[in-house]
Amino acid sequence: MKKFFEEFKAFAMRGNVVDMAVGVVIGGAFGKITTSIVNDIIMPLISILTGGVDFTEWKWVLKEAVVAADGTVSAAEVAVKYGSTIAIILDFIIIAFAVFCLVKGLNALHRKKEEPAPEPEPEPEPAPPAPTAEELLTEIRDLLKEQK
Repeated sequence: MKKFFEEFKAFAMRGNVVDMAVGVVIGGAFGKITTSIVNDIIMPLISILTGGVDFTEWKWVLKEAVVAADGTVSAAEVAVKYGSTIAIILDFIIIAFAVFCLVKGLNALHRKKEEPAPEPEPEPEPAPPAPTAEELLTEIRDLLKEQK
């Protein structure tokens, strides 16, 4: 049993597992932020455009609620609540876009980090030194000897 817990501890304390746990916690908090943005900012703006209707209350009623004479509901309403589904889809799109931007930025940083430093251009080889007057005279003498 002790070995089992040691293996679990080694697994749980790996860098990737801890990083993933931090990511999940931050992701949950980020999800709450985007849900608030969608529900408290975007949806009210959309409801203004739609004439003040609460967007999350949009629904398609399949069966009306049955109300007794004394005002009690004997059978609940059956409805497809597509407004809240649209709100959740908007929430997802915002989160997906934010994650896309984050990953794109991280990939750019990794590429920049991995790019090798530009190699300096090789210096051109120096031109061979010009022959001295003595070397030229020696060559001329040798050529004249060959012609004779």
